[in-house]
Amino acid sequence: MMRTTRKIAVAIAATALLGAAGGEAAQATSVKAAGAAPSACRPANHIAKITNAPSSAGHRHYRVTLTAPRGYDPCLLAGSPTHVRFSNHGSENKITAGRYGNQRTAVTFGPGHPVHFDIQVPNNGSGISADEASFTLRAPGGEIPGTSVAEGTLKVTTGTLIGPVQRGV
Repeated sequence: MMRTTRKIAVAIAATALLGAAGGEAAQATSVKAAGAAPSACRPANHIAKITNAPSSAGHRHYRVTLTAPRGYDPCLLAGSPTHVRFSNHGSENKITAGRYGNQRTAVTFGPGHPVHFDIQVPNNGSGISADEASFTLRAPGGEIPGTSVAEGTLKVTTGTLIGPVQRGV
């Protein structure tokens, strides 16, 4: 009887430890059930680049493309990145960005599966130069810990909006 009770207690403790450890990384876990490689969604595991995109009526657009090199597991992203900050030569400006579009659609990101999001800036004849954008990616369950950084030339102003992550470049 003592041996059975001890086995049950050990099983309960192991289950509790596994549940506690898994809760922290749930937001950036891989698409695969038990991927051996780190998640492509972690900021250190992907590359982000800002490029000009076609303008629309009254707005300039910039595309932020994220790519992941081989060796990382794919993961799910959803919605617009949060905590977006713009800087120029290391000096952060005071522009804060809102968001637009569907915030619930999940997309797969990883090696061979690039994603992008849009930075929409009002074309009011003014703007503050920036050469970097920092942001926090979102998964279907919430924010992914850490700050990603994209480099490229752009101009931002009050009213700048960030679109949701989408498939492709």
